[in-house]
Amino acid sequence: MGVQQLDAFFRPRSVAVIGASESPEKLGHEILRNILEGGFPGAIYPINPKSETILGLQCFKNVKEVPDGVDLAVIIIPARFVPQAVADCGEKGVQAAVVITGGFSEAGPEGEALQQEVVRVAREGGVRLIGPNCQGVNNPYHPLCASWPLLQRQGRVAVISQSGTVGAAMMDWFSDEELGVSCFVSLGNRADVDETDLIRYFDQDPNTRVIALYLEGIKRPAEFRRAIDEAGKPVVVLKAGRTPRGKVAAESHTKSLAGADAVYSSLFKAHRVVRAETIQEFYDFAKALAYLNPPPGNRILFITTSGGAAILATDTAEREGLDVAPLPAELADALEGVIPAHAIRANPLDLTGDAHAAMYQAVLERARPYYDIMGIIFGDPVADASTVVTPGAHEVVIFLGGADVEKVERKKMHLNGIPVFPTPERGVRALAQLLPPEKKRKPARTTVPASPAGGRHPSLSECLEFLENHGFECVCHRFAESPGKAVHLANQLGFPVALKIDSPDILHKSDVGGVRLGLRSGQEVRKAYEEMMESARKARPDADIRGAVVSCMASAGLEVILGMNRDPQFGPVILFGLGGVTVELFRDVAMRILPITREDAFAMMEEIQAAPLLDGYRGAPPVDKEALADAILKLAHLAETHEDIMEIDLNPVFAYSEGLVVADARIIWRGA
Repeated sequence: MGVQQLDAFFRPRSVAVIGASESPEKLGHEILRNILEGGFPGAIYPINPKSETILGLQCFKNVKEVPDGVDLAVIIIPARFVPQAVADCGEKGVQAAVVITGGFSEAGPEGEALQQEVVRVAREGGVRLIGPNCQGVNNPYHPLCASWPLLQRQGRVAVISQSGTVGAAMMDWFSDEELGVSCFVSLGNRADVDETDLIRYFDQDPNTRVIALYLEGIKRPAEFRRAIDEAGKPVVVLKAGRTPRGKVAAESHTKSLAGADAVYSSLFKAHRVVRAETIQEFYDFAKALAYLNPPPGNRILFITTSGGAAILATDTAEREGLDVAPLPAELADALEGVIPAHAIRANPLDLTGDAHAAMYQAVLERARPYYDIMGIIFGDPVADASTVVTPGAHEVVIFLGGADVEKVERKKMHLNGIPVFPTPERGVRALAQLLPPEKKRKPARTTVPASPAGGRHPSLSECLEFLENHGFECVCHRFAESPGKAVHLANQLGFPVALKIDSPDILHKSDVGGVRLGLRSGQEVRKAYEEMMESARKARPDADIRGAVVSCMASAGLEVILGMNRDPQFGPVILFGLGGVTVELFRDVAMRILPITREDAFAMMEEIQAAPLLDGYRGAPPVDKEALADAILKLAHLAETHEDIMEIDLNPVFAYSEGLVVADARIIWRGA
């Protein structure tokens, strides 16, 4: 059966409801009523051997008794009777059947056998199936609501769902917002028609602009992959069953093979499927893709009456790779006399509570040439806000805090095909889905404590000596002001040795070639010293380079970082995480504001992503967590008793199965 032949499900000329009921509380009554009251344009045939008429319609004992042709059957009878009903449909020439009834593969082995029997008789009779165990179909454009509740608003999103409730919730939200859907399909157990069939069908549907798909598993992986690769319309997916227990739940729900989530993520990324993390995002992303046009670039200007909402929008925009570019001087000049004198001309552009619709309009007219996207935030009851925005324009509209005015204006915008989002985060996240990765910036990271400006930087040897005097185990080390002294000290310490630049101005020694490890002879030490000084002076000619520190090579261990930063607002903050040269890249750290307890120290160890390494990974011995906790608490004590210390950075610290050793350190003291 080709894609067009699925029209029997969504554009039938006639419908038989097998299991129609006179009892209003039964589903067979509700679905028949919804088809009737929804304005289905064709013939409707209730099938029930015990009734003469239902809802004023002549009732038939069997679908085979209907005198005219039947395109679609909706089956709502006990599971054990479904195979015969489908066989009757085949004899009648019914092209398609939606089986609402549950009690099939999702119910166990007997149900699985019953479902296979349904599939067998359907194939023999040439009947295509949706379901079983589903919530039906609803096509507002060919008014057919063979589902529940009765929702009739026409829209641009086809909602395909392996969960009836998730799909119905999407329909409900689109209906509430006056946006509607192009179609709703509840897949159920997918005994026949599946997600791949429907992606291909709705990709050709003129009323559908976006395909929104709730998945628990994929029935035909290779065909599915081809379908999403060939789709000409955006596909938004909410894939459930991502965790071990969620995967089990998904597989028991509709007997879907949930699969490995990492593989799904790779699949979706490769074929530019938009993946939603939550049902809220599922709705927002589909809404944005259906009603917004892709912008030409990523530069966005936020125009707002709410400074707080604009800050939230800016945070989200930067995390999503959008460019909240500064306000051009030319545009700032053009806004003279347009916005209040006390309004700060920047991006975000806060028009303050004095703003009105005409002011927004004037700003938008002047700003559009400078930006790819207008982020319009109505943060107050702005009357006539709907007159400011334009359908199809590169605008994302966010309305919050507007009470009854907001409700009125939002409805007007939605009726004009302009999506409105209730929070800055939701609006900006949804907008970001319209931009391909190559048009986005690298997402901004959240801020972390910064090193204090100025201050006194002791030499590396002084830092290590200070730490030793306060109970920290440090590598054996000596300061060398010349190559000859370095060779002499190396002979005293014993080879191999490490050599590190000693300068208060060079914070990252590796960046300037200031670290040499595993030196095994005096000749190697001399050469390394001379090369290190040349490299460091070339990279940092302004730096005060005092010499180098010669130290014993620490035994291999797990590299961690211990740190303290004195925050200007909250005071000392203790840091623990995975160490080494990649610490700033991965930021796998945990933080605590003082005071902290021993329990806090252990909790910090568990919080980092690399926590399994501490417990011993793939044959490696576990590290001494007691020693790490001791070191964290010593660091906290230093911060409490030395208020003139602004920052301490111990990296790397080598953690062993017994004890630990500090291999490198930086301390910044208050004052010059």
